Amino acid sequence: MNPSVPARDLCTDCGISRSSDPKRCGRACQFIRPDYPALETQVHGRSRDPARPDELHFGPFRRMVRASMKQPSAGAQWTGITTGIAERLLARGLVDAVLTMAPDPADRWRPVPVLVTSAADMATCRGMRMGYAPLLSLLEPALAAGHKRLAVVGIPCQVYALRALEQELGFERLYVIGTPCSDNTTTENFHAFLELLADDPATITYLEFRADYRVELRFTDGRTKLIPFLDLPISKLPPDFFPLTCRTCVDYTNVLADITVGYMGGQGEQWLLVRNERGEELLGLLGDDVRTAAPGSAGKRQGPVKGFLANVERAAGGLPLRRMPGWLRPLVNFLMPRIGPRGLEFARTRVEMKALESVVHLRRERPRRLRHMVPAHVWALVEAYGLKPRDDERRAPRGGPHPEG
Repeated sequence: MNPSVPARDLCTDCGISRSSDPKRCGRACQFIRPDYPALETQVHGRSRDPARPDELHFGPFRRMVRASMKQPSAGAQWTGITTGIAERLLARGLVDAVLTMAPDPADRWRPVPVLVTSAADMATCRGMRMGYAPLLSLLEPALAAGHKRLAVVGIPCQVYALRALEQELGFERLYVIGTPCSDNTTTENFHAFLELLADDPATITYLEFRADYRVELRFTDGRTKLIPFLDLPISKLPPDFFPLTCRTCVDYTNVLADITVGYMGGQGEQWLLVRNERGEELLGLLGDDVRTAAPGSAGKRQGPVKGFLANVERAAGGLPLRRMPGWLRPLVNFLMPRIGPRGLEFARTRVEMKALESVVHLRRERPRRLRHMVPAHVWALVEAYGLKPRDDERRAPRGGPHPEG
């Protein structure tokens, strides 16, 4: 961070603290006093409508689709929709540059922020990274270089800060391609996790949490490995493996993007939330190269979410997680992809889990922040599971103090 700025609690280093005016963090940070209704209205023309199916969970959107590129891009995490859109923006001269992440030359998993000005160079940005990188630190250099028409590919905490400052930054045009995010960690922690998954972790080239309740690994020699979620060595990870920021994030689906490109509701394909007119324009750039269909939904989420809440409450209280007996795991691993939440119900499940996790961990670790950090739509999601705001947890009127503890 900028050495003149004191270290901030609950910070994912989005990059604003490294800018010429790091004090902007106070009004731009998702983890201080977020105002989603105001920014949703600024970006989409309206805030989420609780009466409209799924907006309480996923934020404002025009339509949702399952999608995949007809010819997948080599090296893409899925089929290359995100980088494909960015490539076309550059190739057609709609933007001067794309601000996104590329791999560190010394570590394929470490994200490094880059400004891409050539469509051909977007290929180097394909694939997943794990770790923190100050993406928005390149906003001022981009503008100084004359890049007034910009596309940004970012995760929710980066996109929130970008939208909070958008009007004062002076872009001529801004496109925002958002990806869902949950449970980020440091690159070093991620390497330790890979070491628990394979005897040869240095040869892993791909990792993805799939909607069929399995993690997929790919290796340099062409091998693949599928690991059921229940068999992941989560209990071997240190308690601080996932920082409090990620355990208290209230924007899993990147609601302030023009288009969100994820997987949770895709059932083996990608899941796109086209949120506004600019999002329609972005998806339209792919033309006939993309295949789309209506998303499906099956199963029921209440049981898995209640079980998750019980485990989170134990973990937040310093108690060991309840582990499923070994003899039962193969049966549950078999059943979950078949009878568990799938498609949009899987996505609703994950959003509700994240909402519950945010409230539980904030109550234990940062109780004075809870009333400022948890928006009304999150309380609406957790109420069904018995969590309601106490009197001192209700959001104070805007303009009040920003508690630090």
